[in-house]
Amino acid sequence: MSGKPERPSVGLGVIIQRGEEILLGQRKGFQEGYYSIPGGLLETGETFEQGAIREVQEETGLELIDPRVIAVTNNLETFGQTGKHHVSVILYTNQFRGEPRVMESDKCVGWSWFDPRRLPEPHFEASRRAVTCLLKGSFYERD
Repeated sequence: MSGKPERPSVGLGVIIQRGEEILLGQRKGFQEGYYSIPGGLLETGETFEQGAIREVQEETGLELIDPRVIAVTNNLETFGQTGKHHVSVILYTNQFRGEPRVMESDKCVGWSWFDPRRLPEPHFEASRRAVTCLLKGSFYERD
């Protein structure tokens, strides 16, 4: 590296709604104990929708149906801790098949449904920002 910071990576966050609740997992490893919507990094050659479907399948076993992009977040809160900068594309769906289960036990304690207006704490900031966009109907929230 030539002293310049890495370029931001593209993350995906997926809000899955069932009734009035959204799916959240409690993290293991990075930011252990924090709750978050499912998601991960976009892979080269994927559409946002393909990446969301893949990530959710890998993490929860759920089969997403027709996820849609609803927001973009700029996640700088962990840059000082990790040196990584993520821009996240947030997708939403209320259509899916299956029941959530832990597929990556090294990354997640468990999946549960929560009221998005009462997020469990501690909560991963990028996930909180995504849920704020959903609740406000906004595409982007400035810090």
